[in-house]
Amino acid sequence: MAITHPSFGTLDDNRIIFFDTTLRDGEQSPGFSMNLEEKLRMAEALAELGVDVMEAGFAIASPGDFESVQSIARKFAKDGPVVASLSRANAADINASGEALKPAARKRVHIVLATSDLHMRVKLRMSREEVLEAITRSVTLGRSHSDDVEWSAEDGSRTDPDFLCRCVEAAIKAGATTINIPDTVGYSLPEDMARIFRDLRNRVPGIEKVVLSAHNHNDLGMAVANTVAAIQAGVRQIESTINGIGERAGNASLEEVAMALRTRHDALPFRTGITSERILKTSRLLATITGFDVQPNKAIVGRNAFAHESGIHQDGVLKDASTYEIMTPESVGWSTNSLVLGKHSGRAAFRDKLRALGYGELGDNALNDAFRRFKDIADRKKVVYDEDVAALVDDEVVRGNDRVKLTGLNVSTGLGTKPMASVTLEVDGQRQDGMASGDGAVDATFIAIRQAFPHEVGLKLYAVQSVTGGTDAQARVTVRLEEHGKLVDGQGSDTDTIVASARAYVHALNKLLAKRERTAPPEMQATALSA
Repeated sequence: MAITHPSFGTLDDNRIIFFDTTLRDGEQSPGFSMNLEEKLRMAEALAELGVDVMEAGFAIASPGDFESVQSIARKFAKDGPVVASLSRANAADINASGEALKPAARKRVHIVLATSDLHMRVKLRMSREEVLEAITRSVTLGRSHSDDVEWSAEDGSRTDPDFLCRCVEAAIKAGATTINIPDTVGYSLPEDMARIFRDLRNRVPGIEKVVLSAHNHNDLGMAVANTVAAIQAGVRQIESTINGIGERAGNASLEEVAMALRTRHDALPFRTGITSERILKTSRLLATITGFDVQPNKAIVGRNAFAHESGIHQDGVLKDASTYEIMTPESVGWSTNSLVLGKHSGRAAFRDKLRALGYGELGDNALNDAFRRFKDIADRKKVVYDEDVAALVDDEVVRGNDRVKLTGLNVSTGLGTKPMASVTLEVDGQRQDGMASGDGAVDATFIAIRQAFPHEVGLKLYAVQSVTGGTDAQARVTVRLEEHGKLVDGQGSDTDTIVASARAYVHALNKLLAKRERTAPPEMQATALSA
């Protein structure tokens, strides 16, 4: 049955709307914060992927969050996805969202209010009648800012069914155009989610005029299964994140839901706007920005997702890939022909490879920096794989506006020798040098960085991963730093593990600086981390 929606016009029953909350729910995860430039890069990638609604942030949370929502709204001032901002059910939140969203061609005010007895008693300290009044009041105000208003029942999956029906009815009467029932704490089983939505469809007047939405968390590892069950029960908007990032154990993974719909079209005969061939590129961009790689066996985007080691499996795949692969690697952006570039390759070939990998047209500075690093790597490696190119390009693009840049590194180490490191940094355009010894080459390098740019932070994680195979493979290093309870992860890649480590540390340092700048008073924003 078709419905009319203010942002999408006529929607038939076979269309699934993808609501992406990577920039809001995903960014709330410890260590996953992004600066404005990174959010804009991610927003552009999400739009290219084909998401229908992009939750840009929580406008009232801080001046930095307001600026992020407003900047993304400006980015899509003429066309692009619907831009949404989250709001609690109060006037200050809703007005902030409405103001930040003004520049967007299509905008949505997203209002959330808890409805479970536990949350109402402990968190809200409100009665059921007070919650119902707040729903009516907040949705009505939201409609004064946008014709597209989404209302969410926080902890909806643990809400009394009768009261949930009353809440949804109140939101619809007040003008909500999308009704979202989140499994906020990841408690539900698939049959629970299906029952909740079937119950709403059968009992709530006017439910046929709105889009039903599901937002599932992954605390029991069932977010995607719960999302699919919700679709089968009548939901036509799913809320998800790239790589499944989000609070605690994360959200339903966009790539997994999208490929489930595409691969099992026999059982799930629905259409989406997702360009699946861009999934891997978007996943890798997020990993580079946040510093969190996906686990090797992650569905769709993990490096082992299309790998076969068993002899029986290898034999079957060689004869017919469909024996053990239910989708093609190319359908999500993997390349079957990655060994194409070497030290003799020129700028034109490098640019063509970037286009093939989905990077489009880089700016001259980013292209030149990436090409310079490519030539450096090509001189040290026998072959350069697609994964190598993606790693180095993401490094350069994401770090383009960093305040602190690594420009030089020399390390001396060996058996029976005290490791020494000297580093050169460019800090706000000024050269700063540091030299130190340490327990190992990496330790000496990190201490030297702290000498060149004095600061006090805690090192919480150091991890090394190989981008490709072989002894000449690029290392991808992840470094997690902590300052005053704030966690950030940085990533760096290079064929030299020590260089990659230094890049990762400096990347994390820049993210801490960005966090400080968003929260500190103007007169403090230019100071070092130790101030």
